Amino acid sequence: MAGEIGRKTDHWGSRFGFIMAAVGSSVGLGNFWRFPFTAGENGGGAFIIIYLFCVLFLGLTVLMAEYAVGRKSGMSAIEGIHSLARAESKSENWQVVGWIGSLGAFFILTFYIVISAWVLAFIPQAFGGTFNGFAAEAARLTAETGSTVSIADVSAGNFGETISNKYMIGGLLVAFLLANVIVVARGVKGGIEKAATVLMPAFFILLIGIVGFALIEGDAGAAADFLLTPDFSEVTMGTFLEAVGQAFFSLSVGSCLMVTYGAYLSRDTNIPRASAIVASADTMVALIAGFAIFPIVFAFGADPAGGPGLFFVSMPIAFSQMGALGVWVGGAFFLLALFAAFTSSISLMEVGVAWLEEREGVTRPGAAMGIGFVLFMIGMGYVYSTDFIDFADIITGNIMLPLCALLLAVFAGWILSREMLTTELGEGTIMNLWRFMCRWVVPPALAFILVLGTLTKLGVI
Repeated sequence: MAGEIGRKTDHWGSRFGFIMAAVGSSVGLGNFWRFPFTAGENGGGAFIIIYLFCVLFLGLTVLMAEYAVGRKSGMSAIEGIHSLARAESKSENWQVVGWIGSLGAFFILTFYIVISAWVLAFIPQAFGGTFNGFAAEAARLTAETGSTVSIADVSAGNFGETISNKYMIGGLLVAFLLANVIVVARGVKGGIEKAATVLMPAFFILLIGIVGFALIEGDAGAAADFLLTPDFSEVTMGTFLEAVGQAFFSLSVGSCLMVTYGAYLSRDTNIPRASAIVASADTMVALIAGFAIFPIVFAFGADPAGGPGLFFVSMPIAFSQMGALGVWVGGAFFLLALFAAFTSSISLMEVGVAWLEEREGVTRPGAAMGIGFVLFMIGMGYVYSTDFIDFADIITGNIMLPLCALLLAVFAGWILSREMLTTELGEGTIMNLWRFMCRWVVPPALAFILVLGTLTKLGVI
């Protein structure tokens, strides 16, 4: 009946399935599209040190809080936080935390699906040998125009031409969205978990293959120097904000996604251990992705600080210079990115679907189709005006996710009693350390970074 709210009846089929789904939600385009160019623009190794600090001391704490709140309530993020606040006789307005996170997840997905459509468009280009024709095209244009046209110019032109084909990108967006709707409509165990247990092992096999090739054929020394040697001259308060945003974007915390996943957790899952596994796997993939991309970038003279274009412009330049081998390596690279994008997008969609199914009494397929339609309408707006993607990325990654994480840490550390969460996190050293972090470290650190980082971004300081 519409309006009835209750605990989730669907659960993960196994701990392995949950870990694969949770890692799949974390390992996405944040690792392959966002992490490399963000590191490249913010001092390489210096950014990575700050990023690792954010994951270990901020991200892991909030991740544990999200799982604990989710399993304790057994509900979607908005309703779960509302019910726990009510159980503690605290203001029901705390549900705003769930709204900020859930809306953040939704708005991330609005541009995520567009970038995923770009990835889909590049897969047939890679396997079809389009990149291999860049050199010949550059020579032809140079001869025709009388001015030098580089391979980089051709690759940038190819990217611009690809994303300007509105009908093709729109069609690919629809295909990607339909796949999301079908999987999410089948439920947690029969849809999301099943997809993750197939796609994530395939993802790791492809990743190992790409890294092996990059280290052998690329400039591994230059990549290691860039990724492991910190250049603190590039660091500003804006770098800290970028690192926090990247850590939370990549870990899928601050979007209440893990609150939603926590609602499906069985009692025999150890939350601290599961959180450590997910955070470690996601961080390792982000770093490994750097060693999959930057050896190729440096070996073939691409710009490591090339911004978002690093993924769609610089990498195809490198593949274009590998000959026949570049066809398969390039194709595998974008296929890898597609797997990562899909496992993350289905989890982002689940946040809204779980709430609609629970709160409004909508069937799961109906909720998935309804959200899919709204995403299509907004996504097509991005297709016709890509400038909004950067704006949405900044608002969600640099403001909404850290803000939600800050409020969630306050909620878990100060509003919920220790006794309420002991059943989820256990008693002893881990609980003591986690509660101390939630109360005294995460909120002030995030508040400081949010305020000063935002002012730096706006050019105020």
